[in-house]
Amino acid sequence: MEELIQQDIAIQKPKWIRVKLPTGKNYRELRHLVDKYKLNTICQSGSCPNMGECWGEGTATFMILGNVCTRSCGFCGVKTGKPENVNWDEPEKVARSIKLMKIKHAVLTSVDRDDLKDMGSILWGETVNAVRRISPGTTMETLIPDFQGITKHLDRMIEVAPEVISHNMETVKRLTREVRIQAKYERSLEVLRYLKEAGQNRTKTGVMLGLGETRDEVFQTIEDIRNANVDVITMGQYLQPTKKHLP
Repeated sequence: MEELIQQDIAIQKPKWIRVKLPTGKNYRELRHLVDKYKLNTICQSGSCPNMGECWGEGTATFMILGNVCTRSCGFCGVKTGKPENVNWDEPEKVARSIKLMKIKHAVLTSVDRDDLKDMGSILWGETVNAVRRISPGTTMETLIPDFQGITKHLDRMIEVAPEVISHNMETVKRLTREVRIQAKYERSLEVLRYLKEAGQNRTKTGVMLGLGETRDEVFQTIEDIRNANVDVITMGQYLQPTKKHLP
């Protein structure tokens, strides 16, 4: 009995992580736009605990190319399976929502679309161009998949010139196979390296902590990222989306 109680205590989240139910005018307006234009956000699809706080401040990360991913990363709450056909009206809808929300800096991301010949890179380019046309005062960060490391797809992103192109390493080399089963540590580094060498002004990556990595592994990952000439690195605490995901 004592052991069961200890196990239950061990999985409880600290009080500072617990979030309040979303309320407020900004949250309601953003929710209305997302529902009206049938948009996807990583906030909803990824079961992000910060959704109420971010939406309450009128910010969101738009997710394009649907809400079903062709990959099944152990940390991610986005659905995996066979995606629907590409919605070519999506760039316009996303751009109009950004304009209506008066967003000064938009963050765009997507599911992986390994089922498409272009890996989704064409719609990515059209989305950035649509935001430029409809909301010209908005700067953009594009958090892209690895496009399987195919440079012609990466070139499409460089050509449309978002202010920031991000691609997340997510974890240290030893844990990559477990955390991102269809990804490769070296391939992600090469994507970041290529983006910079091919002329992208600012590159960025992110790493999660709390998946079992060691201090030395974290420092090695930072060094690898630095050697890829990445401009910005962010690190954050991993939170398990559901009990089915990595603890």
